[in-house]
Amino acid sequence: MSTTTTVKTARERPSTAGTAILVVGAVYCLVPVVWVLMASSKSAGELFNSFTYAPGTSLFSNIADVSGYRDGLFWRWMLNTALYAGVGSALSTLVSAMAGYAMAKYRFRGRTVLFNILLAGVLVPGVVLAVPQYLLFAKLGLTNTYWAVLLPSLISPYGIYLARIYVSASVPDEVIEAARTDGAKDVRVFRSVVLPMMVPGLVTIFLFQFVAIWNNFMLPFVMLGDDKLFPVTVGLSGLLNQGAQQPALYTLVITGALLSILPLLALFLLLQRFWQVDLAAGAVKN
Repeated sequence: MSTTTTVKTARERPSTAGTAILVVGAVYCLVPVVWVLMASSKSAGELFNSFTYAPGTSLFSNIADVSGYRDGLFWRWMLNTALYAGVGSALSTLVSAMAGYAMAKYRFRGRTVLFNILLAGVLVPGVVLAVPQYLLFAKLGLTNTYWAVLLPSLISPYGIYLARIYVSASVPDEVIEAARTDGAKDVRVFRSVVLPMMVPGLVTIFLFQFVAIWNNFMLPFVMLGDDKLFPVTVGLSGLLNQGAQQPALYTLVITGALLSILPLLALFLLLQRFWQVDLAAGAVKN
């Protein structure tokens, strides 16, 4: 008993090297965020004439300037981004759940080939698909509309892959067969039995897809021409590259970038409790 406890304690004790790597990784990720926070608090003059990480006194005036730019166009961009990311990631998560469940639990001809094609789709960068998607949507007359950004976001090869892996590992065949024995049809089995068991995996898929759509630049940049339809990424890029006749609005861009990451932080903090609860439940079951 003593030996077992000693071995277990040694395994659970974090190593110095591992802790150092985590600290370096945390610093690497937080330094740009701190820079954005400090830079957004400075005026245009202070931005280039003061120490990089020294705070300024113009944060609230910069936020007011961003809010007042072209009668609140920035907040229109934020609402557009929330629409693209919220609706797109929710529908994409549902599609990924259905496709992953079908590929994990149903036996049909060509399933392995289809899964291999899916894996190949994971490796294809989204930038490569932007122009072919534009040509396709142009023929359908859907360019420069909300659909041009929403529809391509519905299919996520990586999301389907994660859903398939999670269903295979966490949804026993016995539970599905028991539900079918009780008379439940396939749709009810999926809705009432499989989906509740997939919640931890679905939260992960939703977050990945939400962040990907929120940060997406190339697809809306190619698809949209009306700045009232822009997401915040394309809108801020336009402020930074207005052409030779107009100066770049650095303070507006930096302050807008700070405001644009706040919803992502709030979303992670909100959904983090689902991970903690499910991880604790899994530990008890094991």
